Amino acid sequence: MKRVLEPELMVDEHQVIAYAQADFEIPHQDFINRLSAWINEPNFSGTALDLGCGPGDISFRFAKAFPLSTLHAVDGSQPMLNVALATLNPDLHTRVDFIHGLLPDVILPQSDYDIIFSNSLLHHLPESQVLWKTIKNYARSGTRIIIMDLLRPADLIVAQKMVKDYAANEPKILQRDFYHSLLAAFSLEEISTQLAQADLKLHVEQISDRHVFITGVI
Repeated sequence: MKRVLEPELMVDEHQVIAYAQADFEIPHQDFINRLSAWINEPNFSGTALDLGCGPGDISFRFAKAFPLSTLHAVDGSQPMLNVALATLNPDLHTRVDFIHGLLPDVILPQSDYDIIFSNSLLHHLPESQVLWKTIKNYARSGTRIIIMDLLRPADLIVAQKMVKDYAANEPKILQRDFYHSLLAAFSLEEISTQLAQADLKLHVEQISDRHVFITGVI
């Protein structure tokens, strides 16, 4: 099945609210658990970069998992960032900074980061190299990279079944968006090709019927 693009940014108010209120407890915490296990440094005190942070749920989970860290979180959707800022715990104001900007042209407060991570951004991008170029721009020797995203199903029937299996209790707007995201996702082979083109030697692993987990050190 060929890839079908979806809108890069989520800016519709109803769409943003539905996404922000959705129950992502299991996948988001799974991402943080995998990231934490791979980093294996509970006292990490450096600065991390979250690419495509959306309404900030994973950003907040990262800050909680690494209480000595600083985090810069980027998204191209101002409505998403408005939600993140509205729910930002006052205790995190000095450690979490939300930044509005589009990749790869966003200007960040630092020239490089100790950790760069992203969850569910890649499939939103019309051109995959935007993500890999941004990572290379803001990484240095020793930067740790953690990316999780969707994988494109084999066909429409499988995609429809995944929506029923994993989003049946969600609002129709979220079911629609999940279906479109599955169609917009990349395959394992395509991701491996992208990394080779970007000259990024990262490990690519399928961790579920619909997720890929990408890790490595620059």
